[in-house]
Amino acid sequence: MTFSNSELARAMSIAERWAAQDPDRATKAEVEATINLIPTGVEEAAQSIVDQFGTRLSFGTAGLRGEIGPGPARMNRQVIIQTSAGFAKFLAERAARGESAETPTVVVGFDARTLSDVFARDAAEVFAGAGFRTILLPGPLPTPVTAFAVRHLGASAGVMITASHNPPRDNGYKVYLGDADGGSQLTSPDDAAIAALIDEVAAKPLSDVVRLPQYERAGQEVIDAYVSAATEGIAARDRLPSDDAFTIVYTAMHGVGSATARALFTALGYPEVKVVDAQDQPDGAFPTVSFPNPEEPGALDLAYERAREVDADLIIAHDPDADRLAIALPFEGSETGYRRLTGNQLGLVLGWQAAQRFAAAGGTKGSLACTIVSSPALMKVAERYGLDYAETLSGFKWVSRVPDLVFGFEEALGYLTRPGMVRDKDGITASADLIALALDLHAKGETVWHELERATAEFGCFASTQVTVRLESAQAVGALAAQIRNDPPRAFGEAAVERLTDLLEPGMAEVPADVLRFDLAGGSRVMIRPSGTEPKLKLYLDTFSDEGDTASRTASAEAALRALEQAVITTLGL
Repeated sequence: MTFSNSELARAMSIAERWAAQDPDRATKAEVEATINLIPTGVEEAAQSIVDQFGTRLSFGTAGLRGEIGPGPARMNRQVIIQTSAGFAKFLAERAARGESAETPTVVVGFDARTLSDVFARDAAEVFAGAGFRTILLPGPLPTPVTAFAVRHLGASAGVMITASHNPPRDNGYKVYLGDADGGSQLTSPDDAAIAALIDEVAAKPLSDVVRLPQYERAGQEVIDAYVSAATEGIAARDRLPSDDAFTIVYTAMHGVGSATARALFTALGYPEVKVVDAQDQPDGAFPTVSFPNPEEPGALDLAYERAREVDADLIIAHDPDADRLAIALPFEGSETGYRRLTGNQLGLVLGWQAAQRFAAAGGTKGSLACTIVSSPALMKVAERYGLDYAETLSGFKWVSRVPDLVFGFEEALGYLTRPGMVRDKDGITASADLIALALDLHAKGETVWHELERATAEFGCFASTQVTVRLESAQAVGALAAQIRNDPPRAFGEAAVERLTDLLEPGMAEVPADVLRFDLAGGSRVMIRPSGTEPKLKLYLDTFSDEGDTASRTASAEAALRALEQAVITTLGL
């Protein structure tokens, strides 16, 4: 038992009030049944009540994300209603200060996860009840379409019901701000202000929240507008002759990206993709993968199988809400016949492409940006093209706000190639840009691997990897991070730490962040931070070489990376 009698009594009291006003009959019955088991001595029932009702999901810059279930510590209809009511109060206060339209417009989108459609309707009813113009998107759609709709429709805010690539039982509530924020995600201190207003709502009866079904339902025109905007800057192509076919395999990872992505590919004249049939239609159970994340081991197995069947030149993979992109290419000697590019490799390729496009269009003032845990290779590209370069804290809430942004990325497969269109990572437009590059290379008898070789010749070789420590809880992750912070290593193997930067210290970043940066002798780097959405501690390792030819540079940087990875694991006892 991991709770006291007083903690159980408090949680029981909250649970009883919760059940009495729960609009969801299923979770209401679940709570009542669990409460009835407690007097019989079933310890699991008591632990469940404490876990679900002893605390509340924390609303932050990423909104909410958590497991579906009853209670304020889970994702459910009551939490959605309370959160939406608190957010509505925040928007009303902004309007009263003249920071948005007198009557705000709110766009609500949702994916195909369990209860996403129900949560979206609840949120829309709350915003309509607050007197706002509320637009519910027409069906399960990619997160980038919601982010686009905020800007396209001139909305003051957007809400996306999604947990992106989290496990099947999770869901989430993601927030965008329009007006002066331009459709970007929240930053501090707005998140704290919203969280306080949510707490105010939660302290009162749920019946105090006005909910009305008078919201608008957007149609196909929003999706069409997204596709139309995404075609700008990319020339439509004639179909390739049959003897010069370029074959693309596509997987939506059981998510909502397929229809929108394929509509864009068709509009651009790309070859018709060969889909992974078992993963093409939305399915919130994600039955063919352990984790619906293209980064996870095994997630692309069915895509590799399909690619071998059709002798594919390129694999395109989106995560379930299609805001992330992974690609894989034929690779001799690989067990699967293919190799996935790392997020940093793809970020370099797309960033270089964006810089070239910007220069060709006569652009003069622009910026390339990446998160602090991403490879610094983009800095070399910015120098080459006379662009500004910025490293931000993790998350596109920071990347999207970099002034004069031309391109931004994070190593976790997030890319922003159209900052004038969407102010968040967008796997769909990024995949369109990548396919355009791949087709151009194919016409010359080359692949994206050749482009990476040219990047090594032009900018040097940047090698990177990630060590992920998955623990049982966020608290355990925080404790491990604190242990490293309190007793930091002075060297990793033979590489001495030349500088340690703790981003929790005031003034070291946009806002204090739980990130440790170790700059090592010889130019290598180690970054350590807890995941913001899962119980993981993430370590990011980078090495660099610009000595010799491309083969020598690659061999040197990769050898240094292998040595650094082993030294980090040994030094930290992982």
